[in-house]
Amino acid sequence: MRAAVLHEYGEPLVVEDVDAPQPDPHGVVVGVEACGICRSDWHAWQGHGEWADDQVPKGQILGHEPAGRVVAVGERVDHLRDGDRIAVPFNLGDGTCPYCRNGHGNVCQDGLSLGFQSEAPGAFAEQVHVPYADYNAMPLPENVAARDVAALGCRFMTAFHGLTHRADVRTGDWVAVHGCGGVGLSAVQVANAVGARVVAVDIDAKKLDLAREVGADATVDSSDLDGRGVTSAIRAETGGGAHVSVDALGLEETCRNSIFCLRKRGTHVQLGLTTEKERGEVSLPTDRMTMQEISFLGSRGMPPTRYEELLGLMATGDVDPGALVSREVSLSEVPERLAAMTNYETEGIEVVTEF
Repeated sequence: MRAAVLHEYGEPLVVEDVDAPQPDPHGVVVGVEACGICRSDWHAWQGHGEWADDQVPKGQILGHEPAGRVVAVGERVDHLRDGDRIAVPFNLGDGTCPYCRNGHGNVCQDGLSLGFQSEAPGAFAEQVHVPYADYNAMPLPENVAARDVAALGCRFMTAFHGLTHRADVRTGDWVAVHGCGGVGLSAVQVANAVGARVVAVDIDAKKLDLAREVGADATVDSSDLDGRGVTSAIRAETGGGAHVSVDALGLEETCRNSIFCLRKRGTHVQLGLTTEKERGEVSLPTDRMTMQEISFLGSRGMPPTRYEELLGLMATGDVDPGALVSREVSLSEVPERLAAMTNYETEGIEVVTEF
């Protein structure tokens, strides 16, 4: 089968023929119909994550946002059959550890990250293997297209989990979103869907226009503003500061702006991963956070057991990841589309639909 393989960090992925996967006894093989292209793939391609013992190995097939149909089933799989349409979370749990059994399979103690570990080859490929499929594979509603599920990807599930399960965003809350790439726009749409009011922040006017289209009540163009200017503008729009603020980029500047734009007892949610510059560490105003009882939360993916909530919102049209799809591409185009992310040249979500 054809797959996009990482051979050297920062060098174009190589689309080449590799062996097709075979199902483990507890796994299934999925014929990939669509796979999102995510900034996390870009981080992996760049070789980031060494500082967190999270660097993707060379030789890895990237891609972690697939949807498709089951084409082979392991002998110990009970609930899936050939032809079933499924979505695949990138954070794969084994379904048996204490975290999985308590509904937190996204941080399974023996979990795998699809497309980021040699034990879990990714979905920039014609087929992908899903381990512990009875736990990880999510059946798709009939009216939900594979392309839209690929757009859902890790970005929507991470935003949904971060805002609803971690930060407990409520109707009427003000949510600030710093960075309007894929995960940021997902956070805008999710926050709007649960009844929050949203102010979106970015340096790109086109991305801010798109944020308004998917639910932002207000926007802040930060292209000519320093940190104080950004936080002052957000405070003015929200009447004193956001209740919840999301850093969707992972830059030191956006992380600090997110914290400083909060009102007292506000909550910061970290969704974006840091770059080579920060190397996983950002200086924080801890005295201010203590005095104002500011909470700092991390969020990674979403437990497979809660996928049904988000797929249900897709089925009813309350969230529409497909609205963020700006481009459908072929597998051969993946190397150049990753490169386009280097200088933030992409808009919305790009999805591989031709393999």
